[in-house]
Amino acid sequence: MPPTPTVSTLAELAELAGVSVATVSRSLAGNTVIAESTRTRIVALAREHGFQVNQAARNLRLRRTGAIGVVLPLGHEAEQHLSDPFFMSLLGPLADAIADRGHDLLLSRIIPKDDRWLDAIVDARRVDGVIVIGQSNQIDAIERVARRYRPMVVWGADMPDKTQITIGSDNVAGGRMAAEHLLAQGRTRLAFFGNIEVPEFAARYAGFQQALAAAGGGQATLLPVHLTSEASYSAIENYLAGHASPDGIVAASDVIAMSALRALAGRGKRVPQDVSVIGYDDVLIAMHTNPPLTTVRQDVARGAAILVDLLFRRMEGEEVESVAMTPELILRASA
Repeated sequence: MPPTPTVSTLAELAELAGVSVATVSRSLAGNTVIAESTRTRIVALAREHGFQVNQAARNLRLRRTGAIGVVLPLGHEAEQHLSDPFFMSLLGPLADAIADRGHDLLLSRIIPKDDRWLDAIVDARRVDGVIVIGQSNQIDAIERVARRYRPMVVWGADMPDKTQITIGSDNVAGGRMAAEHLLAQGRTRLAFFGNIEVPEFAARYAGFQQALAAAGGGQATLLPVHLTSEASYSAIENYLAGHASPDGIVAASDVIAMSALRALAGRGKRVPQDVSVIGYDDVLIAMHTNPPLTTVRQDVARGAAILVDLLFRRMEGEEVESVAMTPELILRASA
């Protein structure tokens, strides 16, 4: 049982300890300006007398909320949900990294109704900083806020001509290495499955095209399928029903790649004998598909740690730069 509180204010605790209120406040906050022996004595007194810091009052005084906003704008994919395998793989380590910094996570899934949705979030002042997961088709809305609101970082495609600080994989390199692998296998009828309205997917497609150009061109197809499992399956199934099958597919995400595996099986196409398939992300389920999925891995755990580190450095006023992590081709049975 916790002790019955006998001290209820900082002033009472300061009088008991024989120090100033400022010393008590700094000691309870772990401020190393105060000698360790003093901090230890004051913390022990606080516990002994059941004193609890009023965190809400402290945050108000320090003009902070103790929360970080994590925002998922779905302008291009209104049917996508938080249960999406990529979101799940990123949100876990992100929540842990934020908690390790002593902050809460305030999660928002946004279907933009206008171009002021991000302004509304930052202007409400309910959070100390914002992490945006994915740029969707909302680059302009994100960029406008990035110009005036510093404590914000974005998971997405690198934008050298923009103000926003981005963290993600080198998507061009990832798309290129996937296509190069298929070309090295002797595949000549390649296809890219993904909606290039999404900046990350556009960059992956650019890398895909670079590999084709370096190999002397060749036949290639772009199928702008959406991200959700059923929507991507339906689009791929409809395409295969009316066209000759490609012999190599680079999918913009693992979810799209898994839909391709299902649609190809329904058409009697063997993977990888008839068609090689490569995904992107390396979500946990990718190794359990039939056949196991070859994919381009994004190190999302490292990415989550970088997102949080850069955000808190920006919150302290530091200058930081965007980070593009090197992707890795994970070879499994599908290609």
